Amino acid sequence: MFLSLHISKAACTPAFRLISTGRLMSVPSDDGRGKPPMIDLEDKSIPIPVYKEKQNEPLHLQKSRLLYQSRKRGMLENGLLLSTFAAKHLDAMNAQQTKLYDSLINTPSNDWDIFYWATGVKPTPPEYDNEIMTKLKEHVKNSDREQRFHQPNLN
Repeated sequence: MFLSLHISKAACTPAFRLISTGRLMSVPSDDGRGKPPMIDLEDKSIPIPVYKEKQNEPLHLQKSRLLYQSRKRGMLENGLLLSTFAAKHLDAMNAQQTKLYDSLINTPSNDWDIFYWATGVKPTPPEYDNEIMTKLKEHVKNSDREQRFHQPNLN
């Protein structure tokens, strides 16, 4: 992924700093060597919204939503893992299991965490270490050697 930045002439002076929101901020001048503006990658001014659990959602609509959300992850690795997992297991899940899966894919703010837990790179936190995570970890092992190059179709 490439990031393109358009910086005005004013931004090229050491008295300005480009932050991740695209705004220029004035900063104290440096030692006069004309350093380029810095990019602030840790801008915490935009918080990630808290996931609001859907209340009174019919089970079949919840499963349809989760199937779609399993495909549209923002990172291909999780899109493939979760969409193939959902296509294989979601129909057989009861209401409690579906709620656990919903929490697993929607509550963590970082998709890499889900990937690392499922692949065993990082230990799974207790709040996500349940029967659905166990099934997902088994799915990731791919004991049947299924080819998972494409996401399954939405039904």
